Amino acid sequence: MEKDFKTGGKIPQPPISDIDPIEIPDNAFRQLAEDETYRPVMHPARDYAEVTPYSVTMGLVLAVIFSAAAAYLGLKVGQVFEAAIPIAIIAVGLSGALKKDNPLGQNIIIQSIGACSGVIVAGAIFTLPALYILQETHPEITVNFLEIFLSSLFGGVLGILFFIPFRKYFVKDMHGKYPFPEATATTQVLISSQAKSSNGGQAKTLLIASLVGGLYDYIVATFGLWADNITTAAYSWGQTLAAKFKFVASCNTGAAVLGLGYIVGLKYAFVIFAGSIFVWWFIIPLMGTYGTSEITAMDPAVIFKDYARLIGIGGIAMAGIIGIVKSWPIIAQAVGLASRELRGAAAAKSEVRWQRDISMKHIAYFIGVALIAVLIFFWIGVIHSFGQALIAWIVVTIIAFLFTTVAANAIAIVGSNPVSGMTLMTLIIASGIFVAIGLNGTSGMVAAMVVGGVVCTALSMAGGFVTDLKIGYWLGSTPRKQESWKFLGTLVSAATVGAVILMLKNVYGFSGPDALAAPQANAMAKVLEPMMMGGETPWTLYIIGAVLALILNWLGVPALAFCLGMFLPLHLNTPMLVGGLISWFVGRSSKDPEVCKARNDRGTLVASGLIAGGALFGVLAAVTIMCGHKVPDNGGEFLPQILGLAAYAAIILYLYFSARSAKK
Repeated sequence: MEKDFKTGGKIPQPPISDIDPIEIPDNAFRQLAEDETYRPVMHPARDYAEVTPYSVTMGLVLAVIFSAAAAYLGLKVGQVFEAAIPIAIIAVGLSGALKKDNPLGQNIIIQSIGACSGVIVAGAIFTLPALYILQETHPEITVNFLEIFLSSLFGGVLGILFFIPFRKYFVKDMHGKYPFPEATATTQVLISSQAKSSNGGQAKTLLIASLVGGLYDYIVATFGLWADNITTAAYSWGQTLAAKFKFVASCNTGAAVLGLGYIVGLKYAFVIFAGSIFVWWFIIPLMGTYGTSEITAMDPAVIFKDYARLIGIGGIAMAGIIGIVKSWPIIAQAVGLASRELRGAAAAKSEVRWQRDISMKHIAYFIGVALIAVLIFFWIGVIHSFGQALIAWIVVTIIAFLFTTVAANAIAIVGSNPVSGMTLMTLIIASGIFVAIGLNGTSGMVAAMVVGGVVCTALSMAGGFVTDLKIGYWLGSTPRKQESWKFLGTLVSAATVGAVILMLKNVYGFSGPDALAAPQANAMAKVLEPMMMGGETPWTLYIIGAVLALILNWLGVPALAFCLGMFLPLHLNTPMLVGGLISWFVGRSSKDPEVCKARNDRGTLVASGLIAGGALFGVLAAVTIMCGHKVPDNGGEFLPQILGLAAYAAIILYLYFSARSAKK
């Protein structure tokens, strides 16, 4: 028997076989017939232990851990791994180890609270580090923890509140019409906790892979035993190629990025890599050969930073616009559904536990309170002019609400949230408006970036929250409980992310040759500075990227993924392709489809461990360096590169053969 955290009452727990199946119903992932209904795993008419001291505590602990890990990895490579699956695996493993009876409801709450980490991190690191980047050339810009924390917190809260009215449309009305790839995988992990003998093998595999990936990345980050990037530019012949033909090939040797490529899969990894080589092996050599004398004298990395990747920025912004246009019918339908409920036009009978949301009247009240708090934050904490703060507030409200469905729709279809592209467009729009009302210069840059941080976090939260609520729909949890406790997870994750960003800035920085890449934040700073300082804005390059995105969309190529590859450094996109290729080979390593599926599932588990371990130990490496440890200069061009190649081959073989060790 478990004690309910909210009521303090005892909730009966009959034997699992008497109430719930231990498998997802066969109509969970397909559209229903006219006379067919869906019944989740947890019976809609019964009460279950969901919100308990155990589930809330574990959810918050995992939110802190994964917030720190995701922030480090996101600032390093520009990709924030989704924490839902690793957190679900940990929850299931712990419930099995603690021998909890019927723990499914509690595990859903653990996953839902813990998953705040990834979405809050994405919103924060894509925007707010740009203020530190701009601080390099504009020392008068000041950044403090409170700005980062409140920007992330308010954005997360708005994302939750704006999405709740859309829940029934996405998770109930559109049942079977969206694939929900991440929610599907997470649901399959959570359902394993229903079995009388929970499978602890998954948690063990994840733990071992986390240790392997973590120690691997920690050794190179703190002791520099091998090169973390293998590149042709490390050799004299490669330097000649770079000088004459502006050609460079490179690959990061980290375990976390390799695992990320495996989970992304070959299709999207290849599209991202294609965007990268389009820039690095076509545009940069073209600019370096036929450009002005100033450009031809530049190093390929400088051409990429100052010119070539701006095309990708324009493409990402256009991809966000395309997403809004495609999602407009969804906005209209969901708003109509929410407004009818707000007017009391819903069915007279009360909803069963399984479909019970926070009431629309309460949502409207909370949205009002949150928006007032955001306005006060903009006025007192950032802009200091009520009129200008009001205009910034209007921009945030409109854009965050309109883009909510774009983010949710993207997650529901492909499991990837185009939040960075939508935020770039927000910055361009906001900057243009701010300049028109006299809010420019460094104060305008701070205001625009904080506004962008709120919008980015709101969209990231909306996209992530649809996954949590779809998981709850399939398994039968109470939406109101997921929605209510999501706010606490957001608060804790926002505080953690703010602290980690400050720490990483002090240890590594976000600009310079040895700094964390922070690609999205660098892109935001690149867009914002000329608009606010009266400089020359490279509209031609942006327009080329926008036209390219339209052409890619017309051809059926994922424009966002391609353009993302265009402004991420080549050495971070190459391992994405390597990981995707490993996934492809593992998925075709047997003539038996069931064996291939088992191997690919195990590979996903091992890759998740490499990501989680590499990211967590990356934070530990940052702490080690901050405490005074100096990374030794491994010197020379030959030995570190050869050792890096050997170490990378070893981690590739570990991932491949670990995946192949699975049986039916």
